[in-house]
Amino acid sequence: MNQLKNNRCYLAGPMDYVADHGVGWREQVQIDLADLGLVFLDPCNKPTTEALEDADTYTELREAKERGDYDYAHSIMKPIRHVDLRMVDHSDFLIVHLDLTVPSFGTIEEITTGNRSKKPILIHIEQGKERVSNWLLGMLPHWFIFSTWLELYDYVRRVDCGMATDPRWIFFNLEN
Repeated sequence: MNQLKNNRCYLAGPMDYVADHGVGWREQVQIDLADLGLVFLDPCNKPTTEALEDADTYTELREAKERGDYDYAHSIMKPIRHVDLRMVDHSDFLIVHLDLTVPSFGTIEEITTGNRSKKPILIHIEQGKERVSNWLLGMLPHWFIFSTWLELYDYVRRVDCGMATDPRWIFFNLEN
């Protein structure tokens, strides 16, 4: 059925406190779901020339905080936050990676922003679904939360084929 073709998927997850700044899992998701024709909105590879995050950005932020220059750190992060939240707004659904051992402040705001728009938000929890926050269980349907990437991919493929339904999945016929 290919319901997800050209749908925009924002990839949310921690970047600040992980060694690869969140690049690895995002690249893997894009490879693993490439056949669905999704448009990925990736904060590690922004489709804009503004508010880019790279190794130099993280060095600048670390050095600014070390010297107590929080005004400068704020001036770097404010447009990054703006662009990332704009990508959430522009997305049709989110795929989120949570590792409960890693602080994920931006990710939580991205989940909250997407949830307010009633977007489907699919969450992979590194430590397993049974460790999901009670708060997230109150925010999202539990069938949007997965212990493994394979389970999440299977669900996405069922949605693509029209076999998984939930009121949050709304598809528009834009070809008329």
